[in-house]
Amino acid sequence: MALPGPTIVDVARLSGVSIATVSNLINGRSGRMRPETRDRVEKAIAELGFLPNRAAQKLKTGQSQMLGLLVPSMSNPSYAELAREIEEVAQTRYSQRLIVANTYRDTSRERPLLEDLLSHGVRGAIIISSLAEAEHFDALIQRGLIAVSYDSHTQPGVRTGMDHVSVDNAAAAALAVNHLAEQGHRALAFLVPAGRTFSRAAKLDGFRQAAGTAGVQAVVIERRSPSAFGDAELADLGQSLAAEVLEHPARLTGLVAVNDMMAIGLLAGLHRRGVSVPGDLSVVGMDALPLTGHTIPALTSVRSPLPEMAGLMVDRIMRRMEDASLPPEQFSFPPSLVLRDSVAPLVTAGA
Repeated sequence: MALPGPTIVDVARLSGVSIATVSNLINGRSGRMRPETRDRVEKAIAELGFLPNRAAQKLKTGQSQMLGLLVPSMSNPSYAELAREIEEVAQTRYSQRLIVANTYRDTSRERPLLEDLLSHGVRGAIIISSLAEAEHFDALIQRGLIAVSYDSHTQPGVRTGMDHVSVDNAAAAALAVNHLAEQGHRALAFLVPAGRTFSRAAKLDGFRQAAGTAGVQAVVIERRSPSAFGDAELADLGQSLAAEVLEHPARLTGLVAVNDMMAIGLLAGLHRRGVSVPGDLSVVGMDALPLTGHTIPALTSVRSPLPEMAGLMVDRIMRRMEDASLPPEQFSFPPSLVLRDSVAPLVTAGA
C-alpha cells in the first residue's frame, strides 16, 4: 500500500504558519500576504513535495486555480509575448495557471470558449478581441465571469461589465510620426491590414492627427489579407506591400507599420527589391518585439509596457473575484519609442 503524501497540515507545521495561510496561498488568495511568509510556505511546499488536490479544491469552492486567455492567434508573436507576461504574474503572484485559446477574432468562437472555461470552474479571463461587438460577453458576465478586455476601450455611453486595459495607441502612432518628421521626412505612409479593430483605428487616428500637426503628407496604404483580420499573415502582407510603397506617386520616404510583424515583412520586401533601409526609406514598427533587435537593420519600434499591463490585468481579475462590488474600470498605458537603425535623417538631392 502506498504511503500517504504530505498534507496541508505538514506544510503549515514546517513553514510555521496556520493551515488557513497555506490554503490562501494554494488557492490564489496571497495578494495581501507578506513576501517573506509566501516564500516560507513555497519553500515548505517544495521541500515536502506537496501536491494540492485540485479536484477537491474545485468541488469545495466551485473554482479552478486557473485563468483563461483568449488571443486572436498565437502566430502573432506579440500575443505570445503578452501571454508569457500574464502567465508569469498569474503563477508567481497568485499561484494560478493559464489556459490559452485562439479565437481568430471570431465571436462564434469566443463565447463557447468562455462557456467551457466557466463550466470547468475558471472564473477569470483576459480577452484580446479588439472587436467593437461585446454583447456576446454580457450573459457570461452575468453568470459570474470576471473579464478584462485587452487592447480595446469602452464606447461613449456604453457600459460593460469588464475592465478595459490598453496602451495609448494614438500616442504610439504619434511617436512614430514625430520621430520621422524630426528626421526631415515629409511624405509618410501608414501600412495596415483591412479589418478595423479598436487598436488599428486608434493608431490610424493618431497617425493622421500627428501628421497634420507636423505638417507632413499622410498616406494610408491598406490591403486585405486572406483571413478577415490577417493575424497569421502579417509578415507576408508587409512583404507584398513593398511594391505598392515604391510605386506610390507621393514619393514616400518614411513608413509606419501597424505592428512589428508587418514591418519585418516590409523590410524583407524592400530588400528583395534592392531598396536600402534606412538609406532610401525609413521604417518604424509597433510592439518592439525582442526579435526586432535582430532584423537587418534593427527595427525602430514603439513599445507597449507589457509587464505592467499584464500585472494590472491579473490583479484586477483577482481583486474583483474577492470583491464583487469593485466596479470595472478603464486603464490606458503610455507607449515609448525604441530607437534602432531603421530610421535615418532624410538626405535631399544636392545636399
